Amino acid sequence: MPQAKLKLFEFTAMLAFLSAIVAFAIDAMLPALGEIAAELTPDNVNRAQLVLTAFMLGMGLGTFFAGPLADALGRRRTIGWGVGLYILGAGLGAMAQSLEMLLAARFLQGIGAAGPRIASMALVRDQYSGREMARVTSFISMIFILIPAAAPALGQLIISFSGWRGVFVAFIVFSGGAVTWLYLRQPETLAPEKRRPFRLASLRAGAAEVLGSREVRLYTLVLALGFGQMFALLSSAQQIFAEVYNITEAFPSWFALMALLSGAGTLLNARFVVRLGMRRIVRAAYAMQVVAATLMLGAMALPGGAGFVAFFLWAVSLFFMAGVTFGNLNALAMQHMGHLAGMTASVVMAVSTVLAVAIAAPIGLAFDGSPLPVVLGALFASGIAWALMGRATDI
Repeated sequence: MPQAKLKLFEFTAMLAFLSAIVAFAIDAMLPALGEIAAELTPDNVNRAQLVLTAFMLGMGLGTFFAGPLADALGRRRTIGWGVGLYILGAGLGAMAQSLEMLLAARFLQGIGAAGPRIASMALVRDQYSGREMARVTSFISMIFILIPAAAPALGQLIISFSGWRGVFVAFIVFSGGAVTWLYLRQPETLAPEKRRPFRLASLRAGAAEVLGSREVRLYTLVLALGFGQMFALLSSAQQIFAEVYNITEAFPSWFALMALLSGAGTLLNARFVVRLGMRRIVRAAYAMQVVAATLMLGAMALPGGAGFVAFFLWAVSLFFMAGVTFGNLNALAMQHMGHLAGMTASVVMAVSTVLAVAIAAPIGLAFDGSPLPVVLGALFASGIAWALMGRATDI
């Protein structure tokens, strides 16, 4: 393999590893929700979903600061500090004796996760642009989706030996390995003379410039709609499998298959994005999900195994949509913001994550013993996203 290709491969794999910190922190918790509910909130088991929501909320709020810090301190230091907070939150979570303490720990863990999530995107923007950037982010998204394929099974294995608290120890090991790889192999990509001081006035001016872009606002909202429906499915997945289809022990295996099948979306995107363009692919993916969710509404009447097959295929289609759209939407939002890469990544991901939590949390808590709330949420969110993408300028 030529040296240039080797560098690109390692760069992509390293950033995918860092980005996977977020996916691992969410998906490895899925098998633990039942035990957490039984131990810390037995009177209202739906509240266990807040373990996921608290993490996402912390990450969304932390993202407001991660981008400006990445522009002020550099990419590597921002990732290092973020992983440090993530590890501290994981340690507190392992010792939590109440749901409130656990939620606070997860919130802190989410704030820390914002560092590698945002600074990694800025690292990509420092070295790539346009459709080549979309290609790199697509490969990163592929790993981001493949990690969830293994995370629930790994989480269940850890729980079988050490209970749900052992999962938090795994978070520490996983994130520690990722940041070590970064510090050993990746030079800083933001030169000191290009850094922007971390000052309120400059932050306000930078945020105003980012939000002043119609395209950035549009792609941020579309990203929130996609992320919100995916997170709603993640929040409800364990309960849907267990309570609707009576699948408990085999849940990690089915979830892994779901993630692996949907991972084809990022591979297809990486292959065709240069030829077809990002906007066209994103709009087609949301149109596909509108059709899939509509068909799923009708398939909910199917009995037993047929109903589960229909739900499984629909869930694959939703994750497929995520793999096709998320990398492209990030690249589209940052396309003309190279001079404010960190700030743009921060604003886009912060706003989209907070809005996604606002979309996903009510859907997840509305679980009524059927997939109906999640499917309806996906139908409406994808329909709105498709309409918004029709107003975007092609790139």
